[in-house]
Amino acid sequence: MRLIRKSACARAALLGNPSDGYQGRTLSVIVRNFSAQVVLYEWDTLDIVLSANDRAHFRSIQDLVRDVELHGYYGGIRLVKATIKRFVEYCQTQDLALHNQNFSIRYDTNIPQQVGLAGSSAIIVATLRCLMEFYGIEMPREVQPALVLSVEKDKLRIQGGLQDRVIQVYEGLVYMDFHPALERDIDGLKCYQYEPLPTNLLPPLYLAWHDSLSEPTEVFHNSLYERYCQRDPKVMEAIQRLARITELGRDALFERDYDRLAMLMDENFDIRRNVCDLPPWQVRMIDVARECGASANFAGSGGAIIGTYKDEAMLERLCARLAAIGSRVICPRVQTPSEQAETENTTTPET
Repeated sequence: MRLIRKSACARAALLGNPSDGYQGRTLSVIVRNFSAQVVLYEWDTLDIVLSANDRAHFRSIQDLVRDVELHGYYGGIRLVKATIKRFVEYCQTQDLALHNQNFSIRYDTNIPQQVGLAGSSAIIVATLRCLMEFYGIEMPREVQPALVLSVEKDKLRIQGGLQDRVIQVYEGLVYMDFHPALERDIDGLKCYQYEPLPTNLLPPLYLAWHDSLSEPTEVFHNSLYERYCQRDPKVMEAIQRLARITELGRDALFERDYDRLAMLMDENFDIRRNVCDLPPWQVRMIDVARECGASANFAGSGGAIIGTYKDEAMLERLCARLAAIGSRVICPRVQTPSEQAETENTTTPET
């Protein structure tokens, strides 16, 4: 029996978020500490297996309410089903024949939910990877993010941009430019300019999120999208500035000007705070991190934050101060497998 196992990692936006949904630019990193895993194997019928995240049994009515507050009303099954349907549609439009063997598919994830680390798109990317291998379909890499986004926007009416899907497909550190002049149509899907950058350009990073508070990403994006469609001057100005500071952030990385990068990340959050009403607990995380001397920006649109720190003493202060308000802190692993292998191969063995 053929068994296929694929995964896709969490991600964190460094700069530009949320301008990716509005023809802007973003700079993002993969977060290998967390991932969604999908397993697919040949089966007599097509079965989608419920995971532990698709809860249907609760200890009490209060337990159900708490679960909905943290994770929303939907589990990952709808993501898997929608991905399968969209994959079949893509193959049909490209005249790609699919064999008749059925399969069973299941997913699991340890990505913190509803905190803005792209857990939903990770499930879709991992599912797509399984389907491509099972059916022997080679889909251009630059097309895959657009197809993943179409699963969420067209099939599930989840508002968002390409950023999450690009970094989860490309991995590592990626600079993305979504200017209309760079738009290309490949296989009927819109693609833009994606530039993978060496992860050794990055300064030390931390990532933090609240252990017991979260917010579905659509809460933020749906409101912003409406204002963008109405050409709200404040929103339009913010999007333009976010795109510009992302470009400046790319330059700062190559110049290894980490003080400049930190200032730009702080500005990114300040722009968001100036444009939108944000939950006090999310703003508190930013304020506490900055009080420790670190930079701080939203990693997405659910409450997780990311920033730079200067030394281990600062990291220790971050961990202690953020833990005191109920937040966890990690150092994200961002290297691609090839970069990690290269690092290991060039390390001088101990004698």
